[in-house]
Amino acid sequence: MDRTPEQIDWSRRTFLRRTGLGSIALGTLLSRDVLGNGSRDVGGDAVTGGGRQETLRGGVLQQPHFPPRVKRVIHLCMAGGPSHLETFDYKPMLAKMDGQAMPESITAGQPIAQLQGQALKIMGPQHGFAPRGQSGLMISDVFPKMAEIADHMCVIKSMHTEQINHDPAHTFFNTGTAISGRPSMGSWVLYGLGAETEDLPGYIVLTSEGGGQAQPISSRQWHSGFLPSRFQGVQMHATGSPVHYVDNPPGVSRQQQRDVVDAVARINRLRQPELADPEITTRLAGYEMAFRMQASVPELTDLSDEPAHVVQKYGCTPGDGSFASNCLLARRLAERGVRFIQLYHRGWDHHGGVKAGVAYTAKLVDQATTALVQDLQARDMLKDTLIVWGGEFGRTPMAQGDGRDHHIKGYSLWMAGGGLRGGTTYGETDEFGYNAVENKVHVRDFHATLLRMLGIDHQRLTYRFQGLDFRLTGVEPARVLSDLL
Repeated sequence: MDRTPEQIDWSRRTFLRRTGLGSIALGTLLSRDVLGNGSRDVGGDAVTGGGRQETLRGGVLQQPHFPPRVKRVIHLCMAGGPSHLETFDYKPMLAKMDGQAMPESITAGQPIAQLQGQALKIMGPQHGFAPRGQSGLMISDVFPKMAEIADHMCVIKSMHTEQINHDPAHTFFNTGTAISGRPSMGSWVLYGLGAETEDLPGYIVLTSEGGGQAQPISSRQWHSGFLPSRFQGVQMHATGSPVHYVDNPPGVSRQQQRDVVDAVARINRLRQPELADPEITTRLAGYEMAFRMQASVPELTDLSDEPAHVVQKYGCTPGDGSFASNCLLARRLAERGVRFIQLYHRGWDHHGGVKAGVAYTAKLVDQATTALVQDLQARDMLKDTLIVWGGEFGRTPMAQGDGRDHHIKGYSLWMAGGGLRGGTTYGETDEFGYNAVENKVHVRDFHATLLRMLGIDHQRLTYRFQGLDFRLTGVEPARVLSDLL
């Protein structure tokens, strides 16, 4: 008997359900949350002026709120808390008062990590500073190469944060809150603007280490939180296989893999009309992306087409897992349309031996950071790329033996590209480098400025979750640093 297409479709669904094959396939692809326990409200787009749900690769914004200054962000995260007093915040008063007691009026009642209850003695700067570039920007001697890009750098010297230990401080810098489970800034950017490439994830993370105590970095630092999980960062490995499990198993051809992807997609589409769950769309996108990455990732990581003088400029052995190699990969990712790139270098936690430690760690990142900025400039990409260099907090002006403790009341980071005013500083700490006292910049202000450079109004990019409209900058006041633009 002839049957209609609708009857055929219904028969397939019935077969899958009654045989359990559909449940088995879906069970391996979907978490229990996806199968509808009612605990998550992923209500979706609450963007003022938006008015549409995100597409498979697009974001919720039909167009940016403002003309964007940059298309992409490369965040060079110096994990562990680089000492601002040995890098970008020149404090001659510390040298004069080296070894003397820190004035109690400055430290009384202030949060201190490991020095609490101990005698607080001032430690002078352990490295010299000198004016660099035509701008005369004061940069430490530990960065001889970075001195070459001084006129591109805008150093914020008045950063301050709210979390004094590494993991919560990283969480705060990435998500705007110390509460775990919130979306990272890269996920917010991808959610709003979408991806520019269909062959690679729009948000990629690379890690390296060396030079000091390497604090662990949790994958929740690049997680999407309550946003659909297709907006989370994807970690690529600097050595070995760049992405685990993306290669075909032995004996499986590309066409066979294509057949598997198509079959999984059909099974997911059978279930989607009933659940209407965004995570099913995420799985569809994930399988498609993985299939495309089987071709795009080997081409990305094959650096044989890079001229020898370029590799030499970065100072790396391609694929050696170093920060330098990751910087070269970051440039290639940026060329291929990746929207948000994070490079974590774990090695800036110097509770002891800060003089030698800072010098050694700086040597591991100095040349490649400089090469990345100069390479982007040479390719006419710096104008629409925002480079961010900095850690989760700074270090104390007080000595911890021959090291420095964690410090949150004032520290430095720098940005470059996107039409920022290069060769400048913004804000100041006091003469001890303890408190931010002029043009203070909270992490939320940094987030608001980053979004503004991408063309996003931080107050208008929101997501409704559990009855509340969340945003990266939260409900506390946040300001765009317009003076930098």
